Amino acid sequence: MVIPTEIRAQLRAHARAEEPNEACGLVALRDGTAERYIPARNAAASPYRFELETEPENWFLEDDGYELAVFHSHVSSAPRPSRTDVENIGLWQDRPYLILSLGTGELAAWQITDGEISPLSLS
Repeated sequence: MVIPTEIRAQLRAHARAEEPNEACGLVALRDGTAERYIPARNAAASPYRFELETEPENWFLEDDGYELAVFHSHVSSAPRPSRTDVENIGLWQDRPYLILSLGTGELAAWQITDGEISPLSLS
């Protein structure tokens, strides 16, 4: 998966703007490359978990050939799915799952399937 510099900058800016809470949103991918970031609202308004709230039309991007990845930030922990992330995976199971650590600035990609966490290649 390729996340271009401009998309990474948008992820960082949104995460910083939402501090001290986790930020969240959708990344629209085409052929494994992020084409745009769609910021969402964290309905949980929490530094420990997120509930992604977005406009309904964003879900239809898949009909236009995009693959959707979920993004969220970790305020101080590593960019690895937490127990809360795994337990609340819901619709995001088997999909790309991006986490940005505000503590280190590191962005990482994962896939969570049946409670198992697998790293995804990210460049």
